[in-house]
This record gives sequence, structure tokens and C-alpha cells, in this order.
Amino acid sequence: MAGSITTSISRRVGSSLRLRVLMLTLAAFVAVAVPAAAAFVWIVDRTVVTLGTMFAERQILYDRYRGLEVLRREVALAETLMRSPTIIDWALDEFDRDRYARGIAELEHFRRTFVDRSYFFVVGASGNYYFNDHDGTYTGAQRRYAVSPANPNDEWYYKTLAAGPGCHLNVNHDDVLSVTKVWMNCVVEHEGRILGLVGTGIDLTMFLRNVVETDQNGVESMFVDRSGAVQASRDESLIDFRSLTKEDDAKTTFFQLLENAGDRTAFAAMMREVTDQGTDAASARFMNVNGTKMLVGIGHLRELGWYNVTIMDVDQIIDRRLFGPIACLLGLMMLAAAALVTLLFKRSVLDRLQRAEASMQRIEAGDFSQSVEERGTDEIARLSRALNRMALAVGTDRAELEEAVRQRTEQLERIAYVDQLSGVLNRRGFIEAYTQEERRLAIDEALPGLLILDIDNFKTVNDNHGHIVGDEVIAEVARRLLDVTREQDLCARWGGDEFVVIVKSCDARALAGIGSKILDAIRARPVELLDGTMLRIGTSIGAHLVEPADTLESAASKADLALYAAKRQGRNRMVVYDREAHGPAKVSDVA
Repeated sequence: MAGSITTSISRRVGSSLRLRVLMLTLAAFVAVAVPAAAAFVWIVDRTVVTLGTMFAERQILYDRYRGLEVLRREVALAETLMRSPTIIDWALDEFDRDRYARGIAELEHFRRTFVDRSYFFVVGASGNYYFNDHDGTYTGAQRRYAVSPANPNDEWYYKTLAAGPGCHLNVNHDDVLSVTKVWMNCVVEHEGRILGLVGTGIDLTMFLRNVVETDQNGVESMFVDRSGAVQASRDESLIDFRSLTKEDDAKTTFFQLLENAGDRTAFAAMMREVTDQGTDAASARFMNVNGTKMLVGIGHLRELGWYNVTIMDVDQIIDRRLFGPIACLLGLMMLAAAALVTLLFKRSVLDRLQRAEASMQRIEAGDFSQSVEERGTDEIARLSRALNRMALAVGTDRAELEEAVRQRTEQLERIAYVDQLSGVLNRRGFIEAYTQEERRLAIDEALPGLLILDIDNFKTVNDNHGHIVGDEVIAEVARRLLDVTREQDLCARWGGDEFVVIVKSCDARALAGIGSKILDAIRARPVELLDGTMLRIGTSIGAHLVEPADTLESAASKADLALYAAKRQGRNRMVVYDREAHGPAKVSDVA
């Protein structure tokens, strides 16, 4: 019976060209459909992984920027307070009434600049803990209690001191003050002697809202320290409070969220990788986090000693169902036009997908320019336009981020090379400028002049009027220097009340002339202080016409010799180093 049915079918196939073509077409359809389906799945998977990895790296950079923006300013302010001469003087003699009053005033001044509007200060000699909050609740009664080695709640203080100089971040709940914050603990020291601890905090709720919270579906951000202890997370149960006071085996770490040893080893390697590679480094790979396969990205916040960790569920970020209509379209086209399946599939699907893949490859290579727009309204065209929009969005975000990083870099360079009090170059900026001037001398025979000037009797100004007035005088002297020097000349604060000026392309006559202008500009009129008081000042100047063989050290040394001679001769004058005499014995006096 079965044999007769088979024979009958064979006869019908052999006698019917339509049936034979249909069967061949179906066979061709199957032969094409199977690899095509596999290729489609591979392309979708690769696209999802590529987009997810790119998104991970962008999210890491974005989280790093947010983390630095929130904490960097506060850490910088805390470091400034740590180095405040007023705080150091107070810590050296806590119970001196004048130092106490100035110290409290300094703390209150910084309280108004901190985001949290709060501060704390622990005097090492007595253990007294001074604190005031956002509302100034403890004004007049800032001394709250005294830390003690016997009190477990104060262990953070002694562990911070043991960690060494600088600022250390710690997430902690203060049982006495009933607050939970991210604390910036900065060690106050003087001449190698530790005097106490000063700092501020950011309320954990506000920190989580500004940095960790995100409305991006499938994305979770957290911050961990060098040991992997969780310092900030949307899930507060994961935060390792007081991690500074704990041993490593007692901490709540990100490693505990990873299920296998391989992932834990890989995560430790990623931490080392981003630490070694620098500020813009980011690393991402798939790991099993709490039983779910996640894309884990990591970046390093070098300024804070933390790492920002971004955990992403790629399937939530990139919905694979978006690719479903494409698969249906391919099947319908192949079934409806079986005779032309190969040509139509190639022209209508594969070629267009190839262009989409090429677009993805350009995006992967960092080219976010808009590719050729697909015409039509079908799924592939919509996907292509979506990819173009996504590429433009990613490119725009990247450009904005790079611009923000560039602006932040310029700000950091300004902090590094410009004196914040006077507005002129600091010592580091001057050394860099002088190095460039040395290179220029190789092709330009015109020599520069170097002037070092010192405000006369500046210590008396500080002693009689206070350091704030001294700062006013320094700032005014800088302004007058800028008024009389040329645009191509360089002015810098050498240190304390000393300034240095490079007079470019000058001779002895021009050097003497600019020195006279500086003397006249500074002593011509008194400095008007903020309270209206008029304070007359003068300056002594040591000048040296730089020789090609001079280094910065030798040129500054010769100008210093001339400066000392000017002071010995009665101050308020300029002395030019006599390079023929090779010493201070024979100098030219320009009063």
C-alpha cells in the first residue's frame, strides 16, 4: 500500500513541472531559510551585545562625571580647610580665646560653602569634637562631645588617623548626632605632627538621589572602594557602613554579589586594569550577578579612591522584540515569492541588513556620523533610522561629555598653574612658562629679564593688620604688576609675598625701565583696604638679565642676590645683578 502511494507521488511529480518547481523552491527555501535564520539571530545578538557594551562604557563615563561633580568640589574644599593656617593655629592651642574665636569663625565660613552646610573638627590634643549642621543648630555650642579610644563609635577617628595624611572618604552613621553621611575626613598636620581631623559630609539620601539613582530601566549604579566594599547604592542594605573601621573579611563587598570565583577574579582584574589605564579608562564584561547574567562595567574615580560600577540588564535596555518584525517580514517575503526567494531576500533583506551592520561597525569604531538613510517605512527602514538616531544621540552625548571633560580639565589646569589669591601664575605655572622661554632662546637671541620682588615689611602688615589684610595687599600688588608689565611679559607669585616677572626680549635699559615702573606703581599710592584704611607699601626688587647658559635655578639665584642687596641698602629700590662681577659685590642700583 505504501509502495503504491510512493509510486503515485513520483509519477505526479515527474509529470507536473509546477509541482516539481514548487518542491525545488521549497527545498531552496529551506536551504536558504535555515542559514538565513541563523545569520539573522547572530546579527541580532551581536548588535545587542555591541550596543550594550557601548552603552555600558558611556554610562560608566557619565557616572564617573556625576560622581566627581558631586564629591570633587567638597573634597577640594575640605582639603583647603585642612590646610587653613587659622585651623592649624587653633589646633596648636585650642583653649586660647583669640585662636578659638578665629577657628570657629573659619569653620563657620566654610560651613556656608559646603553643599551640606555642615562641618566637624576633632582636636587631637583634647579629643573635643566640634560640629555644626545645615541650620546652624549648634551655633555657640559647637563642641558636642569628646572622642575616646574606649568608645567603639569613635573607632573611625583613630582608623582615619592611622590611614595617614590626606583626605579619606567613609560612609558612616553617627550614633551621637543621628545622621548618616558620606564623610570627607581630612587629617590636619603641621610639620609632620598630626593635630586632628576636619571635614564635612554629604547626606546619604541626597548623595544617592544625585549620583546613584537613575531612571534608566535595567541599569543600576553603585560605588565601591579599593577593597570592593559598597560605599553607595540604590539598595541601602548593600552599603558597607563604617567600612573604614572594619577588617576586609567583615565588609559587605561587590564580590559577594558574584556567584562564581571566575567572575570575582575577573572583576578584581578589571579594577586593576582601569586603575592602571588612567582617568578615561572603562572596562565591561558579562557576569552572573545574584543569579542573573548582567553586563558589568567599571571605571575609576582616581581623585576619590572609589570605583563606579554599573550593572546592566542588556535585555531590558535593548528589547529584542524590536527585531521580531524583521524576522516575520523575511518569512512572508520568502513564502510569497518562493521563485525569487534568493534574489528578493538578498536585495530586500540581506543587503539592507549588511548596510545596517556596516553602520553598527562604524558606530563601534567611533564614527557617529549619520549613514545613508534607508527609504521606505518598513521595519528595516525604521530600524535603520532608529540606528541613525541612536548614533547621533550617542555621538552628541559623547561630544557633550568630552566637552565637559575638556572644561573640567581646563579648570584643573587653571587650579594647577594659577595662584588663586592673586590671579597670576603660581610657582608651577611660572616654571612651565620659563621652560618654554628657554626653548625660544634657542632661535631668538633677544634675552629675557628676570625680576624677583618682595613686599617690604610684609610680616609687619600681617602682624599689625592680620592675614586677611595681607592677602588684600598681595592681590593689589599683583594687579599693579599686571598694569605696568607688557602683555607678552609673565608675572607669577613666587611664594608668600614674593613675585617674579619675566620681561621678554629686553636689554639692560629695558630691564631697568620696567623695574622703575614697578617701583613707582607700587609705592605711588597707598593700598585702600576693605575698611577704608590707607596702607602705604613698598617693594624691593632684584633683577638679572638672563644669559643663554642660565638655568632657572641660576637665574633666580642671581636675582635673589640682587634682591638681598636691595634690602640691605634700605629697601624700596631695585638692584640689578652685575654679571661681569659674578656676585653681589658690584651691582647697579636703580632707586
